[in-house]
Amino acid sequence: MTDPSRRVPATRVGATPAGRRQLRRSLATAAVDLFVTQGYEATTVDEIAAAAGVGRRTFFRYFDAKDDVLFANHDEIVAEMEEVFATADPACEPVEVGCAAVRLVLDSYAADIDGSLKRFTLTRTVPSLRDKEVATVDRYQRVLARYLQGRFEEQGDPMAALRAAVAAAAIAAANNHVLRRWLRSGGKDDIAAGANEAFTLVTDAFRTGGPAASGQETTVVAVLSSAAPMSEVIAQVTAALNRGGEQ
Repeated sequence: MTDPSRRVPATRVGATPAGRRQLRRSLATAAVDLFVTQGYEATTVDEIAAAAGVGRRTFFRYFDAKDDVLFANHDEIVAEMEEVFATADPACEPVEVGCAAVRLVLDSYAADIDGSLKRFTLTRTVPSLRDKEVATVDRYQRVLARYLQGRFEEQGDPMAALRAAVAAAAIAAANNHVLRRWLRSGGKDDIAAGANEAFTLVTDAFRTGGPAASGQETTVVAVLSSAAPMSEVIAQVTAALNRGGEQ
């Protein structure tokens, strides 16, 4: 007889794409709750699977290890970002498209405040999970840089690869700055307003048609403290570029 206290997924394993996504999320939710209540090291894959109402073998159909489960929607977000790139209007500024795609990361965190705050606590206290988070951010940045490089090459930019790498790093830094501030506020900050402010700084700095893109050679020297916030760095570089373009 089935134990009524045992949680069972809403769909059969692998029945539909939506069912598979739901099961991944169920495993992630179960894992986060167990990590928080009894500790990451003390939690086993068997316990996570049982809490989600499936067996050990099913868990490993979805994840290679228990630290992967904390970022269960990572592949979904990457796929959504690539869809944004594939369907973007060619007339749109590439960096603006990149910022719009990265907003999907912020949206995913804001949609699950409780889970996001628990993951934030875990990544600050468990080194292996922090490493996994860094690898996740790196993948977002590489996908973004690949898109930007292609767009810059289409525009005939001779430094497309370098410009794409720098712009992608700036977008990722803006995203991380907003996300960390929101998480430290306990999800109380206005994440959308923060994103608008941060991404506006980035798009102003890397907008097509600036001094570098128009063929003017501009050298910028900025002296800042290593502890200077991202907003100050971008603001000063942007101001210097604008002054250079007016000369």
